[in-house]
Amino acid sequence: MRADPTQAGRLEVDEPILAARVHRPSDLLRVLLGLLGIGIVIGLATFAIGTTEGIEQDVDKGAAQAPGLLINFAGFASAVAVLVVPVAFAIGRLMKRDGLRIADGVLAAVLAHGVSLSFSLWVARMAPDSVQGALIRDAPGGGLTEPVHGYLAPVIAYATAVGMTHRPRWRLAMWSVVALDAVAVLVAGFTTPFSIIVTVLIGWTIAYATLYAVGSPNVRPTGQQLLAGLRHVGFRPVSALSAEMPGAAEAAEGNDRTEPTRRYLVTLESGPPLDVTVVDRAQQARGFFYRAWRRLALRGIMTQRRSLPSLRQTLEQEALLAYAAIAAGANAPKLIATSELGPDAVMLVYEHIDGRTLDSLPDDEITDGLMEAAWGQVTALQSRRIAHRRLDGDSLLVGRDGTVYLTHLRNGEIAAGDLPLRMDVAQLLTTFGLRVGAERAVAAAVSVLGPDAVADSLPLLQPIALTRATRAALRQLARERAQRERQAVLDATRAYREARGSLPEDADRKAVKAAKQAEKQVMEEALENAREADLLSLIRQQVLLIRPQAPIQPARVERIRPRTLVSLIAAVFAAYFLTSQLIDPKFQRVWENANWGWVLVAAGFSALTYFAAAMSLLGFVPEKVSYPRTVLAQVAASFVKLVAPAAIGGAALNARYLERQGLRPGHAVASVGASQLFGLASHVVLLFTFGYLTGTEHRPTLSPSRTVIAGLLTVAVAVLIVTAIPSLRKALLDRVRSLFAGVVPRMLDVVQQPKKLLSGIGGMLMMTLAFVLCLDASLRAFGEEVHYPTIAVVFLAGNALGSAAPTPGGLGAVELALSGGLTTFGGVPTSAALGAVLLFRLMTFWLPVLPGWIAFTQLTRKEAI
Repeated sequence: MRADPTQAGRLEVDEPILAARVHRPSDLLRVLLGLLGIGIVIGLATFAIGTTEGIEQDVDKGAAQAPGLLINFAGFASAVAVLVVPVAFAIGRLMKRDGLRIADGVLAAVLAHGVSLSFSLWVARMAPDSVQGALIRDAPGGGLTEPVHGYLAPVIAYATAVGMTHRPRWRLAMWSVVALDAVAVLVAGFTTPFSIIVTVLIGWTIAYATLYAVGSPNVRPTGQQLLAGLRHVGFRPVSALSAEMPGAAEAAEGNDRTEPTRRYLVTLESGPPLDVTVVDRAQQARGFFYRAWRRLALRGIMTQRRSLPSLRQTLEQEALLAYAAIAAGANAPKLIATSELGPDAVMLVYEHIDGRTLDSLPDDEITDGLMEAAWGQVTALQSRRIAHRRLDGDSLLVGRDGTVYLTHLRNGEIAAGDLPLRMDVAQLLTTFGLRVGAERAVAAAVSVLGPDAVADSLPLLQPIALTRATRAALRQLARERAQRERQAVLDATRAYREARGSLPEDADRKAVKAAKQAEKQVMEEALENAREADLLSLIRQQVLLIRPQAPIQPARVERIRPRTLVSLIAAVFAAYFLTSQLIDPKFQRVWENANWGWVLVAAGFSALTYFAAAMSLLGFVPEKVSYPRTVLAQVAASFVKLVAPAAIGGAALNARYLERQGLRPGHAVASVGASQLFGLASHVVLLFTFGYLTGTEHRPTLSPSRTVIAGLLTVAVAVLIVTAIPSLRKALLDRVRSLFAGVVPRMLDVVQQPKKLLSGIGGMLMMTLAFVLCLDASLRAFGEEVHYPTIAVVFLAGNALGSAAPTPGGLGAVELALSGGLTTFGGVPTSAALGAVLLFRLMTFWLPVLPGWIAFTQLTRKEAI
């Protein structure tokens, strides 16, 4: 009996309800491209000053030759049309009951208007003069033009968000009136070429940012459309069960939500069921940024297309791999039909295989015979130079009769090189090792591939070459190992204390010190005994037992590391900020008016701070660490502070540095925490001490200043408020408890070495003194002298504000606090105070950026950070 096509709506489809809106990665990519375009425009305006001025002069010459009447008429017509066209489109959409799309456009327009105002405010008040010159000019009627057109950017955002660009007639009308309006205001002298470009980019960027945030209408095909497509290619379906439904994972090929597909188990009127894979544009774009990063990060082995393939290319790729795998003699699902499901989706129809994935099998069912069968399938693929590229537990399907099938071939590679093939071996070794252990996994591989082929895969046995799911499993095992090691140390410490008993109250210092040393040795021995090798190391050991001469040095497969990318981005920002500051007229006044002798003195005191910082850090590290390399790390921290808040970047880099020098992660963090804690305490003590001395400079008696009294009263009120509110009190106690949990034991180790402690405290005091003397030298460079206690108070207060500010290096907050403090408390003229502060920041913040980048790069290459 043949099914009636008119009864398609009555067929059973069991699938999750599709989301009404989807967040498309392509929209986010357009947002990033828009931001990049705005950055390029600002960069050209900053550095290509001659080019921007030349373009404006050419535009002015051309405008002078245009008829005035024509310019006025074009301006009036475009100003009306640029508002009428969007309204007309909105009326048409509302008549077709597409109000949500109009709402998206209105939201994008409102946001674009707000961003335009904010950007204009930034340009007018904070941007360098070169950027202002590129985006602002004298208006014909007097005054200045706006950096961004407040009405044009919202119109562009609206038109883009409502989808006018997808309708050819409306797109032509909209962009024609926008271009006419832009030319009219440009020729009339009410804007600049760069202002027009920035306006268009802001509107375009905000539109796609809005679409990505709220989502775009979902056009993915439903299960009913799938059944209609199956009838179109000659099948007679009865029902479709989504493989993503709970309980359907064992009835289909398996479920991997990271792949750009949906899978259905389709029941026919007669005959065996079918496995149907649906690929649509939304699912195809999922994971795009991760795949793009993998192509960028890995060298020589990622040979997929460099752009997002079309749906037809995806269909052809998967069909080719399915046919090639079967032709090679491997067991793979048989592809029996393909078809399009409208303009935004395609489907691939496979014969159904009744089985379970390797991930769903219990460990006792993974026998040596099953593993050898899987390796036999890999051998068949590699005999024809086919790389699977994803041999994890979800890609191995075990049939009811024990036959192993290879699925998820769509990411594979035809005519693959040696590296992808060896990666497949390394991946499957790890997949089986996670389930049955290294010994059995290696034995099964050697029995099929031979020892040489397995040994050749060892250089690729590294996390970066494995799939994302496998890396996550390895990280989970590492966390479990670390937990077992910590528990073993705690048990050993507890047993030692119970066996030793408590020390007598009259025990001398030598006995207490000996007991602590013995306890520390017990902890280290327990940790050494409990230490376990990771899975990849165990696999290497098993292979080396068979082939001792096998290469074990990891192959260099990373083209770029995340840390290198961050370093590159930071270097770009550093170059921009440094160049923009050095060409600023304020800094030019510094070079013109400063006394160069005192400038060199300020530079010397600035350099001294890095040696003092290294001494301060090592004073809280009982272990032996190289002092010259620590100084280099402090120089590198000056580069990190440029792209991170001052209170975070340096501490994170120091903790990383100490860990790479052989300290355990907990000890490294505790040492940095102890240094930060002592630094905070000394900072507060010095601030109040110098504040007290400042108040007595012009008084016959040692009476405290009003500033100190106000500060003490403020601290007292804050303490009362915190202790009176239970939630704040609990949060503070939890914070202090977590801090002291790691810092106090570390401090006990430091206290046992008085020289170390004195070195740490002395380094802190020396660093503060060097900064104060650098600021004093900067003042003297402009002919100003201020008492040292006042300079110290101003510096300490400004440094505290800089550490609290969320800007990199306290940018802005430090300059404001220092210049205001010198003017208010030191009596320094405003111009001299500003020049001294700029010189001080130039010596301590801006000029160390280049040597800091060099030090950061050098330490990174040596894997010291």
